[in-house]
Amino acid sequence: MEQLDAHRIRENLRELSREPHLASSPRDEDLVQLLLQRWKDPESGLDSAEASTYEVLLSFPSQEQPNVVDIVGPTGGIIHSCHRTEENVTGEQGGPDVVQPYAAYAPSGTPQGLLVYANRGAEEDFKELQTQGIKLEGTIALTRYGGVGRGAKAVNAAKHGIAGVLVYTDPADINDGLSSPDETFPNSWYLPPSGVERGSYYEYFGDPLTPYLPAVPSSFRVDLANVSGFPPIPTQPIGFQDARDLLCNLNGTLAPATWQGALGCHYRLGPGFRADGDFPADSQVNVSVYNRLELRNSSNVLGIIRGAVEPGEPSSCCLHPRPLLCSGCRCPHPALPLPPPSPAPPAHLSLSSGSLPLFLWPDRYVLYGNHRDSWVHGAVDPSSGTAILLELSRVLGTLLKKGTWRPRRSIVFASWGAEEFGLIGSTEFTEEFFNKLQERTVAYINVDISVFANATLRVQGTPPVQSVVFSATKEIRSPGPGDLSIYDNWIRYFNRSSPVYGLVPSLGSLGAGSDYAPFIHFLGISSMDIAYTYDRSKTSARIYPTYHTAFDTFDYVDKFLDPGFSSHQAVARTAGSVILRLSDSFFLPLKVSDYSETLRSFLQAAQQDLGALLEQHSISLGPLVTAVEKFEAEAAALGQRISTLQKGSPDPLQVRMLNDQLMLLERTFLNPRAFPEERYYSHVLWAPRTGSVVTFPGLSNACSRARDTASGSEAWAEVQRQLSIVVTALEGAAATLRPVADL
Repeated sequence: MEQLDAHRIRENLRELSREPHLASSPRDEDLVQLLLQRWKDPESGLDSAEASTYEVLLSFPSQEQPNVVDIVGPTGGIIHSCHRTEENVTGEQGGPDVVQPYAAYAPSGTPQGLLVYANRGAEEDFKELQTQGIKLEGTIALTRYGGVGRGAKAVNAAKHGIAGVLVYTDPADINDGLSSPDETFPNSWYLPPSGVERGSYYEYFGDPLTPYLPAVPSSFRVDLANVSGFPPIPTQPIGFQDARDLLCNLNGTLAPATWQGALGCHYRLGPGFRADGDFPADSQVNVSVYNRLELRNSSNVLGIIRGAVEPGEPSSCCLHPRPLLCSGCRCPHPALPLPPPSPAPPAHLSLSSGSLPLFLWPDRYVLYGNHRDSWVHGAVDPSSGTAILLELSRVLGTLLKKGTWRPRRSIVFASWGAEEFGLIGSTEFTEEFFNKLQERTVAYINVDISVFANATLRVQGTPPVQSVVFSATKEIRSPGPGDLSIYDNWIRYFNRSSPVYGLVPSLGSLGAGSDYAPFIHFLGISSMDIAYTYDRSKTSARIYPTYHTAFDTFDYVDKFLDPGFSSHQAVARTAGSVILRLSDSFFLPLKVSDYSETLRSFLQAAQQDLGALLEQHSISLGPLVTAVEKFEAEAAALGQRISTLQKGSPDPLQVRMLNDQLMLLERTFLNPRAFPEERYYSHVLWAPRTGSVVTFPGLSNACSRARDTASGSEAWAEVQRQLSIVVTALEGAAATLRPVADL
């Protein structure tokens, strides 16, 4: 912990964010070489490092024909144009490698029509406009970020005949309402008026042409005409200074109070501009998008620390041919010394290599990853996480090269490519090594944006990782004044009342916002995401203000987010401690009984909010109650068996068996046929939830769709199916936790 150096992390970040590094760009490939160089360093490198390349479909704006948003007068002439680039306030926003703001994967086109304001672009927002009597066919919708995903705004708009979509960031959502240049970067951490949030508008994750297959030369590729998940209509993001020009001149009914923002005017719905405004009343908005799709090579980089042995390294091995570990052997043959593990792996060793003897290549992995690509300089997103990854790998690599340490289990560091376009590098990796990773991965640790701000830790993860994170943070001092641990500081900002533990820090759940998504939703691997963030009682910002803009620079981090880099160091120490606990502990520190709390809360929500409705349609929650009780009992019993073994000298093979039960529990919640409409989502506890009841997502969603249909309908049959899916998953999970000989 002491060797993790804040100054080195700072210098890592300076180098990583020195130039824009959009996925597949020359600078992105330069960083691939930087990572390989660091991980192959003779004094601080890892056992091996390798880069793998996938050919994937990416989306870029045309350099020859920039995307433009114009106001066109009654006679067809352009009377006003929105800014095409962000203001060059620090000399870093105007370089040739700064990509123009655009909506990745939005189709090209030049729609033109009257402007309407559609709040956040949710389905209910467009229905509200229709309720107000506004004709949406052929209009251009101005929407603001938040509420629903980027791509969903265009999908929802197209359903109502809208021709094009504009998206902006409202100062109310990101700047605490502040919007003047003297209140924003470089004078504060707030977003300047010209700032535009870039992003991918692709609905799914992974390479669009090779769903469920790795994007390698031998894989089948979908015909471009049949690719789904792209926005159906031209879409373009703009800055809030341009949104002010449009929105503050709109005609029509006053927008609802919840739709109002902080642009300094009353928001109206349209359509079209008012007669006494800055533009003629019958002026229209033209959105010209010239995006293009390109096949590009994108690289992942893997650095590997080979574990010594799983579950523990023996000091001797007997002559008997059957036992693998001598301490589990009961034969009379004398023990022979086992040669120490060699300091370096065979030259051919890689994640994709064939099997090696147990003592040379233990087959359990702890994965720690972050993406490498950014929209522009990406100092916060993602380089804050990569700066920490490089420092952690340096410290562990130094210990490795000195011969003073080697973990029990193998550690794999990963730098994923093309995450910003839809988690592409990590998804292709999970597709290529699906079976191997499912069989052997203990946990996946994600550190993407490692520092949003410097107030407190924020962790998202599946319930079994809670205990290892709590244990780690209780032993690391929090940055800042006072003598609090990270745990004690964390509990001040994010906490919940647990029926088991009392007041504890609250662990967020994992959606699909970063590279943990394919690991948890597709592979069923226990996962977590670790970061430092801001005090939510002091800001209404939905994320750090310069997110995905050209203002996300090294100086922005150095001056406003984390001066001194003590929060970066705190995240490095937390992640480092978690890695060591997962890779070195005799028993895996995954507490499966912590899932019982989640299941019990889901069950109670189903009983309270859905029970009466289900009874009306002759659907009983009895089997679900029994399944939850079975899981609770088996989880508690497994915990007791582990506790008993920890007090003695357990047979290492017995430990291995129990560790496998802990590792494989998360896989039991997978059902690849549960959500056929949701690509890659197969975890029945953490799939997307569209229903309002916070319970098992499949059940919640099905009940929401069936609520207004008659008994015996297909919708109610789906409710019964989803209930059966959950019950079967829970019973399977309970069976996994039972003693292996007990079927």
